[in-house]
Amino acid sequence: MSDQYAVIGNPIAHTKSPLIHGLFAEATRQQMSYVAIEGPLDPDDGFERIVRGFAADGGKGMNVTAPFKLRAFALADERSERAKLAGAANALKFENGRIVAENFDGIGLTRDIEVNLGVPLTGKRVLMLGAGGAARGALLPFLAAGPADLVVANRDVSKGEALVAQVGPHDAGLHACGYGDLAAMGRFDVVVNATSASLTGELPPVPPSVFSPYGTAYELAYGKRLTPFLRLARNAGVLGVADGVGMLVEQAAEAFAWWRGVRPETSAVIDRLTVPLD
Repeated sequence: MSDQYAVIGNPIAHTKSPLIHGLFAEATRQQMSYVAIEGPLDPDDGFERIVRGFAADGGKGMNVTAPFKLRAFALADERSERAKLAGAANALKFENGRIVAENFDGIGLTRDIEVNLGVPLTGKRVLMLGAGGAARGALLPFLAAGPADLVVANRDVSKGEALVAQVGPHDAGLHACGYGDLAAMGRFDVVVNATSASLTGELPPVPPSVFSPYGTAYELAYGKRLTPFLRLARNAGVLGVADGVGMLVEQAAEAFAWWRGVRPETSAVIDRLTVPLD
């Protein structure tokens, strides 16, 4: 019997994870199966029971998507530093009767930007829109890349400031601000929309002046073509616009390597899943 893996979320019908991990397994000749599980929305209706039951039945690991990342983090016996900073887990490993939590969202994002898009973050001015789970998961990998500045802009400034304080004062290039402060802050080389605005077709209140024409605008949502954020960037003359399909595949590859000990190639899978922005 092959090793068992799964993704849990709600809704889950749209997930690309079984396809992605199936392609990874085929390419690396790993004997494994991967299924999608729709988890319960009611907090008292068995999320923990499903996860522990899957592990008890021989499951080796799970990916976790909305809205269960916080609950997966709380359920774990052991948590990585990335997961601790994010306060959320997007991957679990079951070993020796324990649940280990990781968060690969941020490292998947930075790898997509730096490797796949060819945009090094070292010495660059980077703007992160939002201070929720997606932004929290990205901070440590972004800081590790050595940007000149990393600004976290959020509607609730105190939330952004709390996140910056949690990372620590030793990172002098890390700052938090409100959206209203951005007009006076000049251009950024990389602007990442980590808000939930694009999921509802909305636009975060960002002035066009934050974009550098020779920079990169990155939308975490994927498969939605030109979101309002990307359209704003393109209208501001930005040459490089991208959505999050590369991040999706890269974070999946990190989880696969964590589970299986081999990291799959990602370019062909990204090409297969990419929806043209225009």
